[in-house]
Amino acid sequence: MTVAVDEPLADAPFDQPREALVPQGWTLSVWARTARPRLAAWAPDGQLLVSVPSTGQVLRFTPRPDAAPEETVLLDDLDEAHGLAFDGATLYVAESDQVLAYRYAEGAAVEPRIVAGGLPDDRSPDLRGAYSHVLKSVAVGPDGAIYFSIGSTGNISAQDRSADPPRATVMRVPPGGGPAEPFATGVRNGTGLAVAPDGALWTANNGRDNVAFPEPGPSYGQVIPEYVDDHPPEQIAKLTPGRELGWPYCNPDGGPADLTFIRDVQTNPDGAQMDCASLPPVEQSMGAHSAPLGLSFVDGGLPAPYARGALVGVHGSWNRQPPRAPEVSFYPWQDGGLGDQQTLVGGFQGDDGSRWGRPVAAVVGPDGAVYITDDAADAIYRLAPP
Repeated sequence: MTVAVDEPLADAPFDQPREALVPQGWTLSVWARTARPRLAAWAPDGQLLVSVPSTGQVLRFTPRPDAAPEETVLLDDLDEAHGLAFDGATLYVAESDQVLAYRYAEGAAVEPRIVAGGLPDDRSPDLRGAYSHVLKSVAVGPDGAIYFSIGSTGNISAQDRSADPPRATVMRVPPGGGPAEPFATGVRNGTGLAVAPDGALWTANNGRDNVAFPEPGPSYGQVIPEYVDDHPPEQIAKLTPGRELGWPYCNPDGGPADLTFIRDVQTNPDGAQMDCASLPPVEQSMGAHSAPLGLSFVDGGLPAPYARGALVGVHGSWNRQPPRAPEVSFYPWQDGGLGDQQTLVGGFQGDDGSRWGRPVAAVVGPDGAVYITDDAADAIYRLAPP
């Protein structure tokens, strides 16, 4: 279908018709235009909050019945604000160097307090600006515990595991506050972080690049594009206390579900760093270099067959040929886990690899539509069921 766009919103890339793949009978329209929107959360008062790390802002979009939403600035002067999560009237915002809690009332976020501070970012003296995954995400467990991600500084920067605080982790702050402690380790870049219908925490994790060929033979230990293109799969994993996702010593293999781990022959050739075979299988996956970003769960907010499951904004690859296409993926919720990946919204990439959009996050709104941020097209879409 052709993406619907009103004339005031029809600047590039919507200065020409754009075709999207959506479920039969559904419609996709450009709901708002704003520069480089990232993660999103619906506030209790029915307004959509969107983070913009590039400007240090959290924006507020107020829906209007017959016009584009009204855009205002909720929070400003933040350090690369990214993750957003609500727990009742408390708004949590993950900056690059701290996680803050605000009281959200009457359309304003007030009374900030630090939930976790001193987090590593590109201004940390020991890192000297070298930080590939500086953006943090945040989620709230059903018991009130706060979880946030700390990405790795690089592709295979093993020193992250022994840093203080450790990087390439998902951290947990206990209910009522207290020091943050590692909850899951070996999580290279768990940008997708959300709580499932049963209260379990899940992550959509970005795997490493340029992994070497692991099979015995003349190509062992070499970086072969044909192998790299499809390895390792991106992890969609259920996080439990002490969960280990292997990076940078072990890589998931196989799939799409119940992926086992194999040794990374560049960082763990003899298995001395980590026993990969002992790690529990990863629950779900998507293709290598897909770059999953926003993760949210649907629990009855959409019509069947999308009534329960996970929505993932897939940004698409940056270094694969042909490029892995951006999309919004859906994983059905089945018996306390996730079924295989389905495409909910596609068509952002042409046959030649060119793209007109790259979804970041998808969240269900109070009106039963899905709202999708796109930081390449500078847009927020509304995906409406029949």
